[in-house]
Amino acid sequence: MTDLHRFSIRALSEGLAQAKFSSRELTQHYLDRIAKIDSQVKAYVTVTAEQALAQADAADTLRQTGNATALTGIPIAHKDIFCTQGIKTTAGSKILDNFISPYDATVVAKGKDAGLVTLGKVNMDEFAMGSTSESSYFGATKNPWALDHVPGGSSGGSAAVIAADLAPFATGTDTGGSIRQPASFCGLTGLKPTYGRVSRFGMIAYASSLDQGGPMARSAEDCAYLMNVMAGHDAKDSTSMEKSVDDYVANLNSTALKGLRIGIPKQYFNVDGLASDVKARVEESLKKLEELGAILAEIDLNMTEAYVPTYYLIAPAEASSNLSRYDGVRYGYRCDEPKDILDLYKRSRSEGFGAEVQRRILIGTYALSAGYYDAYYVKAQKVRRLIQQDFLKAFENVDVIAAPSAPTTAYKIGADLTPVEMYLGDIYTIAVNLAGLPAINAPVGFDQNQLPVGLQLIGNYWSESQLLSIVHQYQQHTDFHTQRAAIAEENA
Repeated sequence: MTDLHRFSIRALSEGLAQAKFSSRELTQHYLDRIAKIDSQVKAYVTVTAEQALAQADAADTLRQTGNATALTGIPIAHKDIFCTQGIKTTAGSKILDNFISPYDATVVAKGKDAGLVTLGKVNMDEFAMGSTSESSYFGATKNPWALDHVPGGSSGGSAAVIAADLAPFATGTDTGGSIRQPASFCGLTGLKPTYGRVSRFGMIAYASSLDQGGPMARSAEDCAYLMNVMAGHDAKDSTSMEKSVDDYVANLNSTALKGLRIGIPKQYFNVDGLASDVKARVEESLKKLEELGAILAEIDLNMTEAYVPTYYLIAPAEASSNLSRYDGVRYGYRCDEPKDILDLYKRSRSEGFGAEVQRRILIGTYALSAGYYDAYYVKAQKVRRLIQQDFLKAFENVDVIAAPSAPTTAYKIGADLTPVEMYLGDIYTIAVNLAGLPAINAPVGFDQNQLPVGLQLIGNYWSESQLLSIVHQYQQHTDFHTQRAAIAEENA
């Protein structure tokens, strides 16, 4: 079968169960596509072909014994921020280019337990710091919809492999929009779960109070299958919540659109820099949801102007602390022939970290330094609470909140954006991480250049089932999630 890459996760699961094709055939199909296409997209950092075929053979054997799960034998790509035993884990950085993890992240281990087949590790902004995937030590990943544009970031490799049909779904992480924004730029569905819903054990830290893993795929249904694997309490992660996990696939039609109250923050639709095409597509998607029975209600989110400054104090401060472990002594990159211990630290870090990571470490170290800690970091944490309360007040009157996922469509590779311009591009996504809320991106059309546009729906705590259900029902009446980039179609 030559079109296996066009199958949904449900169709792949049913095809394997009915022995229409084997996991080895499916895995080899994807490996062949990677060999043929990825040199143009540059999404994979490491392809684990030999291991993938061994896992596929094991999955086929398991299916013959009748002990398979719904996902046994289905391939997956992991963002190169999740530790994988015996496989290089780089976080897109030179400083970890030689790091072979001795253990699996919980998300990876759960995938193995479910029988998923790991195709490899995919590119990302260095240490998840960026919105374009250009800051990776391994070079820029390209957007399959337009190869001279970025796929978004930091989970740009995850988005690109799905959009180019080089993996049926992928893991991503979201610290300030790093699942939702690349999903928007690449025409995909991507879910950022509630903080604490998915284990962070073995996920290389950027900002520990903001980081959260989640699924990326073409549709809400495909994401639901992966969420069934990823979600759940983990004793190895002290921030993981002991809370029952839904069957996200079974609940895909559980939320009634009729009478669903969708909040439209007027501040979000008057932001400087919101592209007219993006605004139009998002408004059209909301009109469609209204036709399906939802009620649109204008709301106020008065803390909008505080999002960017608050995030870019807290996230770099936590990064400064988390990245102090990369010192040239314990593991990772070490400079050549250091003169003394100070020279070892300074040169290992300055040579091992890229410019954006160094910038955020410096900002964070400054915010945490004596004399500035109270003025900047502590004050930012107080504003963070006000942002959370702003959302909770809104949820007293609405069920979900709608917004664009990004103010523009994908940037051109090498676009001359200042760091501040890049940070302002996160205006719609970062507040969700500050508040710890779940949110999802759904593809809702294209701009005049045929670049994808995304709608973001923000839910109250633990409402992942609701968000997936709303998007799933929207996708039953639209076809944006089924449309494919030319590079995927040309190589079908």
